[in-house]
Amino acid sequence: MEIVKKPAPPTGLSRLLWRLPIHLYRLGLGGLLGKRIMLLNHVGRVSGKPRQAVVEVIERDGGYVAASGFGTRAAWYQNVMHTPDVVIQIAGRRIPVTATLVPTGDGAEIMARYAPRHPAAARQLCKIMGFAVDGSAEDYREVGRRIPFVRFVPR
Repeated sequence: MEIVKKPAPPTGLSRLLWRLPIHLYRLGLGGLLGKRIMLLNHVGRVSGKPRQAVVEVIERDGGYVAASGFGTRAAWYQNVMHTPDVVIQIAGRRIPVTATLVPTGDGAEIMARYAPRHPAAARQLCKIMGFAVDGSAEDYREVGRRIPFVRFVPR
């Protein structure tokens, strides 16, 4: 695994495209996105205002695990670490959850399990995060050690 660039949240037109699924959820069309895409309803740590983000469900294990592809600088990540009681929506179903940080070693194994199940998505996720991977389980484990994972556990 090689670090190609430092990830940065999208800006401009790419930000609009990243946020397009939020609008689908607002229109009641979240079910079209399937069970791998969730709408995260959280509270801004500075403003205290309601915020929304769409993130991919990497794994379900009694909770819903998501990766912060833009690292600890991602606004949604910082917000849920500050105020962990949030609500997620998956395919139109609202679920009150509590966000907890996944330990680094567990994140490595989660990423290693995710990659063979969704190889194209795993490669794209790594590219977005600035990692060049060779496709091996060990490369994906190393990526999993370097990015934060959050588990959303139903309350």
